[in-house]
Amino acid sequence: MSDKKDQGLARGLTNYGDRDFSVYLRNSFASSMGYSKEVLKKPIVGIANSFSGFNNCHRHFPELVEAVKRGVLLGGGLPIEFPTISLGEVYLNPTSLKFRNLMSMDTEEMIRAQPMDAVVLLGGCDKTVPAQLMGAASADLPAVQLVAGPMMTSRYQEERLGACTDCRRFWGKFRAGEISKDQIEDIEGRLATTSGTCAVMGTASTMACISETLGMSLPGTAAIPAVHADRLRAAEASGLAAARMIDHPIRPSEVITEKSVENAVRMLLAVGGSTNAIVHLTAVAGRLGIKIPLSRLNDLSDTTPVLVNLKPVGQHYMEDFFFAGGAGAVLRELKPLLHLDTPTVAGITLGDRLEQDPGYVDHRIISKAATPLEPKGGLVALFGNLAPRGAILKRSAADSTLFEKEGRAVVFTSLEDLAKRVDDPDLDIAPDDFMVLQNAGPKSASGMPEAGYLPIPKKLSSMGVKDMVRISDARMSGTAFGTIVLHVAPEASVGGPLALVRDGDRIRLSVAEKSINLLVDDDELARRREAWQPVNVPPEARRGYDRLYAETVLQADAGCDFDFLQPLGSTDD
Repeated sequence: MSDKKDQGLARGLTNYGDRDFSVYLRNSFASSMGYSKEVLKKPIVGIANSFSGFNNCHRHFPELVEAVKRGVLLGGGLPIEFPTISLGEVYLNPTSLKFRNLMSMDTEEMIRAQPMDAVVLLGGCDKTVPAQLMGAASADLPAVQLVAGPMMTSRYQEERLGACTDCRRFWGKFRAGEISKDQIEDIEGRLATTSGTCAVMGTASTMACISETLGMSLPGTAAIPAVHADRLRAAEASGLAAARMIDHPIRPSEVITEKSVENAVRMLLAVGGSTNAIVHLTAVAGRLGIKIPLSRLNDLSDTTPVLVNLKPVGQHYMEDFFFAGGAGAVLRELKPLLHLDTPTVAGITLGDRLEQDPGYVDHRIISKAATPLEPKGGLVALFGNLAPRGAILKRSAADSTLFEKEGRAVVFTSLEDLAKRVDDPDLDIAPDDFMVLQNAGPKSASGMPEAGYLPIPKKLSSMGVKDMVRISDARMSGTAFGTIVLHVAPEASVGGPLALVRDGDRIRLSVAEKSINLLVDDDELARRREAWQPVNVPPEARRGYDRLYAETVLQADAGCDFDFLQPLGSTDD
């Protein structure tokens, strides 16, 4: 590699008003870490490491980092690891989404501020991959995403278990009194038994497939299990790819384009992926001024089949998906629908990649496009007077008998209200009612948690009710299932129509018409709107990051990013 003046440690110098002194001082301090003078002349590949003791998904990252370093050295670069914030999905209060933007800022600023010529991004757990892609897109330094990989499954008696669809399924059985306390405690210790992300097509695995489809991860790396030796080989190859981009830069702005984003949306739809992923992909694309209108999501969904038979949509697990052919097999089935001229960090186009030998494909797990699992995509956006800017339903994980339905609203005004009353035996609720949760959106005190998966009230679950229509401005885990309308925008806590719903109101859902409407006349809604009072603590009464979040977070249809992190003039939220 050429010894360029602005490469390696000579890049992005600390400003003392004397460039030569800055180089001299930096080299002096770097020498204290035992580097030789020859090594200090090398170009640098940074390794953004989101390892944390509060993130079980990333437990194996120390071993992955060593493999990345090996690849960088093979490519002639100097690997330098640096830490960033880590977001362990179940360890953060009130919810991990609230800190996704903070991690993206950390990633962006550390890439920009520290001397590196390219970067490998190590993430995996739900919000870490979008945070890193958002930060990398804004910094626009050559970058390669390396995901953690999914967990392997475990066993309970004769049944395979995988976090976290099975977590929810067994918890539902426990709430319904179908299994005992001893059984649920035994199952608890068997659901997640290796490092890696959830073993189903949840948010983490969906984002891994999206990253590979965008071209930000190396081909074939999305689905490799965390504990498989191929995951270490993928890490080495990612380090080598990053090193090669030093002299032949491929920047995120060249990879993440309108075409590659559309490809990624089709992947999301074809795998029956997480509802969270549309929020995350919107945020990633938004960093480069690319919009994903929910009306366009519907156009793509109506022409993209569901192909992947994985939980929570189907029956299998991520390790099965890997051995069945992974994301590449899905892309080959979608090939006529894709933009094939999109570049990738591997230095080839998507079309070039799909010309290569696909190897074995198990069509029991990855269906052929001619015989899909479902003819239309996994997600659908709904519009109407209850959601003027849209809401999301994961139809591939819902009960189709509930798709065309009118029901009576049973309203919970907050998460606290839900927790207090949902299992009250005197709760006035029937199986045909619509459960409505308010004040759980991005600007609410709860920060848009994965609370949209409202529990079936015990009085109904004990009767055998497994699903009912549930509506909120919250999110749900990508591992969850049910007829659940999410991301209602604008949200209740800013006075959106969801805030005006009252017990006993009638709501009409039509998936065929892509609509959700509150059947209350305009005059009554106007009276309610006049009487509405905000429940949020105002930003000026908050401090620190909580204040920044409250002041600047966008609505779900805009990706819940911060307004000031968008390209100037690109947001109207």
